[in-house]
Amino acid sequence: MSGTAHFSPRLFTFLRSLKRHNDRDWFKVNKDRYEEHVRDPMLHFIEDFGPRLEKISPHFLADARPSGGSLFRIHRDVRFSKDKSPYKTNAGAHFNHEAHRSAHAPGFYLHLESKEVFVAAGVWQPDSKSLTRIRLAIVEDPKRWKRVTASKSFLAAGALGGDSLKRPPAGFDKDHPLIQDLMRKDFCAVATLTEADACDPDFLDRFTRTCKAFAPFTRFLTEALGLAW
Repeated sequence: MSGTAHFSPRLFTFLRSLKRHNDRDWFKVNKDRYEEHVRDPMLHFIEDFGPRLEKISPHFLADARPSGGSLFRIHRDVRFSKDKSPYKTNAGAHFNHEAHRSAHAPGFYLHLESKEVFVAAGVWQPDSKSLTRIRLAIVEDPKRWKRVTASKSFLAAGALGGDSLKRPPAGFDKDHPLIQDLMRKDFCAVATLTEADACDPDFLDRFTRTCKAFAPFTRFLTEALGLAW
């Protein structure tokens, strides 16, 4: 369904400028640019994706509030970081499960950054308890796991990504045929795109198709954690 693009090259131009001038004085002067070219288009995209997300699963949220919703804050948490740059140089939206308002919960994600645009789904950096539950679910139903991660629609959309352990996790057979998946620390599917893709009038459709392709994988993880799909 063609229409007006949600995002324009000006979004990426602003983020590149922010990367060069990552300080509060510069941002204060350019805050209107941020709101016009980054924040408001992202909120519009989140709002328009809401009805589509509900058809994928009614238990995931598309919350278009300027703060406290699906849009990630532009401000960085620098309390425990050596890098004290106050602002993120990307725009991100996380459509997470209603049971958890955390970036580490099951969900779908959009990342817009200069030269790095991607769609992701699954669970990023789950805690140890959640990791164990996901690994046990893979061991208990390996056929389903292989089906959702090797389907034509999944592989056409993207691939598994994230970090892995260097050794098999404690309590799991090192000779298990799916040991490489059991060693994962992130259970994420990733589709790599371009700035031009994000600025295309059909990008919302493409994002929706990608989330649908990743939905069986995300459902596996969601149910492994005892959450409703």
